[in-house]
Amino acid sequence: MKRRQFVGGLAAAAGLAACAGKDSECAEGSAASGGETFAWSCVTSWPPNFPGLGMGPANVARRVEAASAGRLRIKVYGAGEIVPAFEVFDAVSRGTAEMGHGASYYHKGKVDAAQFFTAIPFGMTSQELNGWLYYGGGMDLYREIYAPFNLVPFPTGNTGVQMGGWFNKEINTVQDLKGLKMRIPGVGGEVLRRAGGTPVSLPGAEIFTALQTGAIDATEWVGPYNDVASGLHKAAKYYYYPGWQEPGPGLETIVNKAAWDSLPPDLQQIVETTCQSITADMAAEYTHGNAMSLAQLEQDGDIEIREFPQEVLTLLKSLSLEVMEDLMANDPASAKVGRAYFDYLEKVSRMTAITEAAYYRTR
Repeated sequence: MKRRQFVGGLAAAAGLAACAGKDSECAEGSAASGGETFAWSCVTSWPPNFPGLGMGPANVARRVEAASAGRLRIKVYGAGEIVPAFEVFDAVSRGTAEMGHGASYYHKGKVDAAQFFTAIPFGMTSQELNGWLYYGGGMDLYREIYAPFNLVPFPTGNTGVQMGGWFNKEINTVQDLKGLKMRIPGVGGEVLRRAGGTPVSLPGAEIFTALQTGAIDATEWVGPYNDVASGLHKAAKYYYYPGWQEPGPGLETIVNKAAWDSLPPDLQQIVETTCQSITADMAAEYTHGNAMSLAQLEQDGDIEIREFPQEVLTLLKSLSLEVMEDLMANDPASAKVGRAYFDYLEKVSRMTAITEAAYYRTR
């Protein structure tokens, strides 16, 4: 079996290289490739074909089909086309769809420890998170906590450090957080609650209307690239940074365990390798997209781009530590994952401080 997996991995790598830029030719070769074929459905938490987030799973499907010479075809469905945005986890767990794409902190309440694999306030950046997942033991914990739900997870994308969000009123002191009704998921939502605000859970497609109509006072979404695409700059005036709540949010592909086990080793390797390649590709896409969109926003005289006051960030960081301590004290799985997460964060932060952080200050 180990030899088959090794050979399968070589075949997958060769397939990925050969199919780069030649999707149609590879797909046409499916008949010659031999072997069983598979047709999967992938449900997502994103609007169909949405830049970055929505195109991630679409690119997975395109590359997997090309690399497998058509042996594995994946049909991607946006949020609401088959299941609602926040029901991807349950749909794939039940086998309604073989595959799903979303963010693990949407599973809060089902598997609280999953939040560590998207974003923890004041936690790891995307590069640090990937180091933990791929080389620091994070993947073993990821797979362990998803196993009882018949799911196999794969990191698939990361948006990088996000923005703090769009606000319809100024945030000058910690008092301005009290009574604030804000769309913010995951641990960040609980932090806002403890600061006196009201967190609201909304899928991406509903954010603009809620902000424009005053149903919410503020929202975090992603960053300039996606925020402009959603039109949020037309619904609020103040754009705050940094994204304390999501310093490097990882996205995930989840696969139903039975569907995964049905694949031969070479197709499994193609799926896994493709998901990892999309993580790298999405990082590049967001670096470019955010830069271009920020330049656009800075030319808009109706928008004020502001940094959160230090006293606000200090309070939010203190409350974030309290929330994490409570979560780990009350949930054994979160305690196990959290200890590993924070141990790695302590070590990697030192390296980041004398490399990227020091360089940015110097530049």
